Amino acid sequence: ELSVALYRHLLGLQDKSSLEQPAAGKDLHLLCCDIDAALIERARQSSPFPASISFANLDIMDSASREPFLSSYLGRFGRSTFDIGFCMSVTMWIHLHHGDSGLREFLAFLSSLCEYLLIEPQPWKCYRAAARRLRKLGRNDFDHFRSLAINGDMAERITQILTKDCAMELVCCFGSTSWDRSLLLFKS
Repeated sequence: ELSVALYRHLLGLQDKSSLEQPAAGKDLHLLCCDIDAALIERARQSSPFPASISFANLDIMDSASREPFLSSYLGRFGRSTFDIGFCMSVTMWIHLHHGDSGLREFLAFLSSLCEYLLIEPQPWKCYRAAARRLRKLGRNDFDHFRSLAINGDMAERITQILTKDCAMELVCCFGSTSWDRSLLLFKS
């Protein structure tokens, strides 16, 4: 739903009941990736713009599968990078499952692949809540949770990584969402 709403917004298609394709001269393609195959299949089935919005089941941290897939997708348009990448509520899960080095690798990869990057980092309290939910279910903590050195103000920490390590520039902080998450726009 977010991807379709974003597509409509970027093309100025305000009428949600309209299934019209982009106006002449407006060529916009979105690639939407998620690790959850069921979510991707549901999105594919309900997309009103299947020619313009592609949904792909992809583990972005699996470089052996992401590199050929993304190169092939971009190659269809004669491109080697995306104009903009949107990373919404993903950084915490990458961080919890792949540790500090995984978060750094993820951000470096995105910064190399996108001219602009809009990112919504989850605050540290979300990490603690996710770990608490696991414990309530009787499961072990996330493998990396207790050893994460990158913690605290996650918007600030991610900004530091992207600006210092990845040579991106913070263009704008759009404030916080209703879930107390910052929306940060970076440029290569």
